[in-house]
Amino acid sequence: MFRAKVLGSFSAAHSLREYRGDCERLHGHNYRVEVSVESDVQNATGLVMDFRDLKGLLKSVLDGLDHHYLNDLDAFATVNPSAENIARYIFDTLRSEVNPPVVLREVTVWENDTCCVTYSRRGGKS
Repeated sequence: MFRAKVLGSFSAAHSLREYRGDCERLHGHNYRVEVSVESDVQNATGLVMDFRDLKGLLKSVLDGLDHHYLNDLDAFATVNPSAENIARYIFDTLRSEVNPPVVLREVTVWENDTCCVTYSRRGGKS
């Protein structure tokens, strides 16, 4: 099995509803996002998936988040824009863009250099 990963980034502000602490106030992060796909099949050029294509898919999702107040976006109207929910949103948005035999495996969202969350589907199914 081969696994390919790409990194992206975006900057955004958010506040956590129903949270007691600093993060309930408006604040921002320079997020880093890691996306992982895998396949046991390589394409004709020997690639799992062209990095350029995967980076392009990720960029199209991150462009919709970059320099926004995440709470104002439809995706976070009823759920907190936590790192967990951001990771799930990115995963769910990318899932339909990755085609078999390649499988979207996981999305990791870093809020800073020491804190991250990873989202994947149970049982390895995308």
